[in-house]
Amino acid sequence: MANRVGVVSRKTNETDIQMELNLDGSGYAKVDTGIGFFDHMLISFAKHGFFDLNCKVTGDLFVDSHHTIEDTGIVLGQAIAKAVGDKQGIKRFGSFMLPMDEVLVLSAIDLSGRPYLNFDATFTCDKLGELDTEMVKEFFLCCFQMNFWYLTCQIRTRIMMSPLN
Repeated sequence: MANRVGVVSRKTNETDIQMELNLDGSGYAKVDTGIGFFDHMLISFAKHGFFDLNCKVTGDLFVDSHHTIEDTGIVLGQAIAKAVGDKQGIKRFGSFMLPMDEVLVLSAIDLSGRPYLNFDATFTCDKLGELDTEMVKEFFLCCFQMNFWYLTCQIRTRIMMSPLN
């Protein structure tokens, strides 16, 4: 089976993004969004999902982080969709529970292509490094409606080839 790769470029008045995502990778990531904690989370997404991710973002960070995070979410969703292709043979839907530190994340996902998000999370601070926590939900609205950690676990689980197909 050939590697499932999604390559997406997006240029707007606010951002310029190039991304390549290999769903059948090794966990290698080279990420530069200009937002350190956001880079860390995208690198963790690749590492723990065994995806290869190359992502270069130039955004209007002199204004704020909104467009950079939002547009990166859009591009990541597009790259996942391109890499999965016609979804032939994948396990399209499922659920996952992830306990980590003081957090319990519960998620259910269907890679149907029809967007829906029920996001129930609160933050005790306004920023994580330079990442505005108010942008976390916005990112998930733009990127397949998922949380960073369950995004990784869910995508890895869903893209596995199903013996039923």
